[in-house]
Amino acid sequence: MQETLRITEIFHSLQGETRTAGLPTVFVRLTGCPLRCHYCDTTYAFSGGETLSLSVILERVASYNPRYVCVTGGEPLAQPNGVKLLHLLCEAGYAVSLETSGAFDISAVDCRVSRVLDLKTPGSGEVARNRYENMALLTRNDQVKFVLCSREDYDWAVSKLIEYRLAERAGEVLFSPSHGQLEGRELADWIVADSLPVRLQLQLHKILWDDARGR
Repeated sequence: MQETLRITEIFHSLQGETRTAGLPTVFVRLTGCPLRCHYCDTTYAFSGGETLSLSVILERVASYNPRYVCVTGGEPLAQPNGVKLLHLLCEAGYAVSLETSGAFDISAVDCRVSRVLDLKTPGSGEVARNRYENMALLTRNDQVKFVLCSREDYDWAVSKLIEYRLAERAGEVLFSPSHGQLEGRELADWIVADSLPVRLQLQLHKILWDDARGR
């Protein structure tokens, strides 16, 4: 029996976020997510999609001849073969990143993958889903992202930054304003005022293309 995944789309674009922002990247968007963050810009990936074998997925990725590959969703770790796909992409020689909600155990993910862990804030509506056991598994190859909706979210994120020593554990800590809820300039002022060891992250795809679909 072939190993498969439910895929919403595979496409080639510029990375809009994380430490490789601006670099041409192939995105593999898996279908399905058990979370319902109110600001989600990929609700179209909650259902539908196409069932593809891992070999077909690898062929489609290779057709773009990429250096960078990002496995995203939805929630990639919600499908059992998501971990296998990440391993195979690493074996193929790509620089691989994983965008995950942090609600799932990341321990089985290939250590070559840069795990972008989205720690959910109170404003997301899904703060109770955070799996804090993941914090001890972070390495300098990983990234932690906070999408902030308000000053309250910012203060909460700062408390987690300190509590889990995230600037020491992860290679990058990213503070991103929720689109349409918090102004980037306001968040920038808070970061500067507090001299935080974090990177302000703006979604490049929304600046360039005003793309509500998260590309």
